[in-house]
Amino acid sequence: MSQTQANQGKLPFWKRSHYLDRMSLGELVAAYFQHYTIIVYLVVAALCIVGFVANPAGLTQTLASVAMALFLYPLVWHLVHQYILHGQWMYKIKLLSPTWKRIHYDHHQDPNHLEVLFGALLTTLPTIAIVVLPIGWMIGGLGGALAAFATAVLTTCYYEFMHCIQHLSFKPSWKWVQLMKQRHNEHHYFHEDGNFGITNYAWDRILGTYYEKKERADRSPTVFNLGYTEEVAQHYPWVKELSGGIATGHPRRRSMAKDNPA
Repeated sequence: MSQTQANQGKLPFWKRSHYLDRMSLGELVAAYFQHYTIIVYLVVAALCIVGFVANPAGLTQTLASVAMALFLYPLVWHLVHQYILHGQWMYKIKLLSPTWKRIHYDHHQDPNHLEVLFGALLTTLPTIAIVVLPIGWMIGGLGGALAAFATAVLTTCYYEFMHCIQHLSFKPSWKWVQLMKQRHNEHHYFHEDGNFGITNYAWDRILGTYYEKKERADRSPTVFNLGYTEEVAQHYPWVKELSGGIATGHPRRRSMAKDNPA
């Protein structure tokens, strides 16, 4: 055991570094339910359910609100992922560059790093609220809004867990999860300009961003930095300054080189 590993073992659970390609499914489940974002999501969903019980909508209105939340979620996620998280504009604004670094750049720099895989509450909860609360309210008033919001928050929990599964070092037994994992890994390790869905690639097919590795000739040179290169950093240095430089190449090889310096 290295000195770094020994020091890590002395820290509280979420003060340590966790890497999904070194974890078992059981370890992931334990880590997942200890992460503060998941705890907050479950508490928020529970409060929405309590509020719904106190202010219920009709059955038809409730089902319609839930259905709309389930329909809109993958579309909104796709658009946010493609045009905000992979957009070439947030790092150009000094005020927004730390947010972009936290919510997506760090994840692409090392996709297996669990701490930066979960979305940030500061960005996820307001986005969910903006999208589903007005629609739920129009369908079923307060009860409809609460039903839609609880549905979207619980869907976020599902997305987060399946996202973790896609970076976990094991082969799922279900074919549909295998295909989901394959498409997402292509997004991270082959070409970042497609396969923006996490659990649902229907909108990728509709919007023309779905692909399979065999359809692309070459790996993207920016798959790990999202186009934030050394040349770009000369004009917009804030993410580089926060990151201590720009890493290139496969993240696990970088990790191995760090753990075993020549």
